Amino acid sequence: MTTDILGTGAGAAAPAPVPVGTTVVLDLDEVGGRVERTELPGGLRVLTETMPGVLSATLGIWVAVGSRDETDDIAGSSHFLEHLLFKGTTSRSALEIATAMDAVGGEMNAFTAKEHTCFYANVLASDLPLAVSLLSDLVTEACNTAADLESERTVVLEEIAMRDDEPADAVHDLFSETLFGATPLGRSVLGTVESIEGLTRDDVDGWYRRRYTMPSIVVTAAGRVDHQQVLELVGASFGDRLSGDARPAPLRLGDEAAPSVPARRTGLLHRRTEQTHLLLGSTGIARLDERRYAASVLETAVGGGMSSRLFQEIREKRGLVYSVGSSLTHYAGTGTFSVYAGCSPKRVPEVLRLVRAELARVAAQGLTAEEVARSRGQLRGGMVLGLEDTGSRMSRLGKSELSFGEYLPVREVLDRLDAVTEDDVREVAADLFTREGCLAVVGPYRESELDRL
Repeated sequence: MTTDILGTGAGAAAPAPVPVGTTVVLDLDEVGGRVERTELPGGLRVLTETMPGVLSATLGIWVAVGSRDETDDIAGSSHFLEHLLFKGTTSRSALEIATAMDAVGGEMNAFTAKEHTCFYANVLASDLPLAVSLLSDLVTEACNTAADLESERTVVLEEIAMRDDEPADAVHDLFSETLFGATPLGRSVLGTVESIEGLTRDDVDGWYRRRYTMPSIVVTAAGRVDHQQVLELVGASFGDRLSGDARPAPLRLGDEAAPSVPARRTGLLHRRTEQTHLLLGSTGIARLDERRYAASVLETAVGGGMSSRLFQEIREKRGLVYSVGSSLTHYAGTGTFSVYAGCSPKRVPEVLRLVRAELARVAAQGLTAEEVARSRGQLRGGMVLGLEDTGSRMSRLGKSELSFGEYLPVREVLDRLDAVTEDDVREVAADLFTREGCLAVVGPYRESELDRL
């Protein structure tokens, strides 16, 4: 189950602007802790959440750039750059960066998504100054040398090969390509072998210089942190970059036309595997669509856990699969709904028949009152339990700022889930589950066999 319901989505409007340098308290209760936000000169934003009951802190530096921003000829640049930034800065070598973090028992890593990139570190609270210094150095002072690019090119190509060797991973990229076609959302975050082999140092470093700017960057920290201390550390690390009258980059709204139908009906990767891996789905609910709370309740009941309809019908009653479940993914302006299953090739037709029949039944009849109540409870519990560690809290701050343009207190999200009714769910199901869909298949099939699926 995948869902993201952080902000209100009401009109996609950002909060009323406040003077640069003003700190605003966004949340202060036993569920959300003390959440504060400050916009610094130059457009950099800093958000913190104080969690007094822990001894650690997680820091994240978020950049509002991902594979959705790339063109075909530089596909994979954002992810490539994420790798490259750890190779050294103007003041630290790659070994010095790694040694400094290891010496305090901290963990440092990064990830690239369709619409953003994040560099993060988890450390003891007393070592937060080191984390701020290291991560800000990576983001602002990377060397991106030609020699480092060549060595890391091999690593990225190996990552693509590893994805291709894992059918359960490959089918997700195939589904995006089948649904969205030759568009940025249809391409893999990793890029392709051809695009990675074609990238030059100027391509990647140019992407870095153009995109890693203060208005596109958000710093978040959660744990035993003090907002004023974080502001002082960020000010010292970013230095004179925090100047000028630039304001934060506008919220991504996905203004480009979102497809209403899949680019193709089917997509196939022929692999001689023991299992066939399937993703059946369609376009979904956009990130700022107010119906996403109801959609999350719907998706949870249909395929979000062991009590869900798909799990009970296909695995528990019939034993046709080991794994089956659904997922909602939200982007700016669009989204996806999909059902995943892995089973032996001979069982594929029956599994697909059962999935389609269950979705059609829910589209026509909706969910029962018991299912809606159970799904709301599952989402409530999962959300609160998922925020028990500093990393998840840090991540929530970054996604709230970059993806929603506002921070919604945890308690308010819970209230919005509680407000979802059976009628709300029925209306979303009637829309979502009747959309034209597509099928992605990784397994021992031929193109000529897909029509019967």
